[in-house]
Amino acid sequence: MKNADLQSRRLAATPRGVGVMCDFYAARAENATIWDVEGREFIDFAAGIAVLNTGHRHPRVAAAIGAQLESFTHTAYQIVPYESVVALAERINAAAPIKGPAKTAFFTTGAEAVENAVKIARAHTGRSGVIAFAGGFHGRTMMTLALTGKVQPYKAGFGPFPGEVYHVPFPSTLGKVTPQDSLAAINLLFKADIDPKRVAAIIIEPVQGEGGFNVAPTELMQGLRALCDEHGIVLIADEVQTGYGRTGKLFSMEHHGVQPDLITMAKSLAGGMPLSAVCGRAEVMDAPAPGGLGGTYAGNPLSVAAAHAVLDVIAEENLCERAAALGERLVARLRAAQKKNSGIVDIRAQGSMVAIELRNAAGEPDADAVRRVQQRAQERGLVLLSCGMYGNVIRFLYPLTIPEAQFERALGILDEALQA
Repeated sequence: MKNADLQSRRLAATPRGVGVMCDFYAARAENATIWDVEGREFIDFAAGIAVLNTGHRHPRVAAAIGAQLESFTHTAYQIVPYESVVALAERINAAAPIKGPAKTAFFTTGAEAVENAVKIARAHTGRSGVIAFAGGFHGRTMMTLALTGKVQPYKAGFGPFPGEVYHVPFPSTLGKVTPQDSLAAINLLFKADIDPKRVAAIIIEPVQGEGGFNVAPTELMQGLRALCDEHGIVLIADEVQTGYGRTGKLFSMEHHGVQPDLITMAKSLAGGMPLSAVCGRAEVMDAPAPGGLGGTYAGNPLSVAAAHAVLDVIAEENLCERAAALGERLVARLRAAQKKNSGIVDIRAQGSMVAIELRNAAGEPDADAVRRVQQRAQERGLVLLSCGMYGNVIRFLYPLTIPEAQFERALGILDEALQA
């Protein structure tokens, strides 16, 4: 089997709207390594878009899925429930940075988690408005597209979107937007566009994913918490990409000492299996009536079994601490590379959620340079992802379980790829 043959078949059989980055096709994978159908080996610094914090086919995760497969694969939790969902909810409730008693509901995708978080907030408050941030990404369904603050390629051609969604600027050192500017923009919304008494929720990624790995300052989080408390607004932390150890904490909100009312999670929650969740204050979570939440595959037993194993692996292998340590090493190498490549204008990091922004000599976003770095890295066997409003950011999303020698080898490839 050849990659070129599969590429021709893909173009003929599947629509162009599903964008595919790589021109090679996976045959198998283990931990931080992917082998393609032609036997070539790649170090995976994409991790299924931040899904594989515990790596490809972690033995504990694979064993948990296999054991569950021997019992049953599906009953629909809403029809015939099972203990593993209850136990996973208990574990998440105990671990999440939520004030007071917490409850958790399970879904299938990150977009579903966000959609349901908005439903829960609206049910709890009796209000409809939602405030989100420019550059934020919350999913590809119609409601989550409305929340997403990036037009290309996500929103172009798909409108109109659900109403009463408002965007404000996200803090940016390069963009000269301060936390005070963001908070002032919300207060201006309250004067110009929507009464705060009609706002159900403010949703924010603690570190913007598609937006360029922009890290929310603690000052912003504290200000949002105060605003929400003042006006009875639900604060939603979208931790779909930041959760499960990536930032050096189980949840990124722990870096700020600020407790949201609701947290959405997905991606690394189940180690590669489809599962998402909303965890929040019990009184908020209980607002929807029975039947108002759910989904046919929500809380799939195979995915739930994997999620239990993921929590075990994070604890037993100290992956939060390892995320912090690996991130520090990567940032140090990037700072050294920055001295040789003036196009690297910013290095952003929280734990192992690390990115660099590239601009040209005129100070303009340089998406072409990003593509060149990605191509040079891939030719040497390293898979990298881009992001950012202008496609000029490279993000690094290696499994937190990556072997030391392989991590060093990847950093060497990165050094070569970044040479201007």
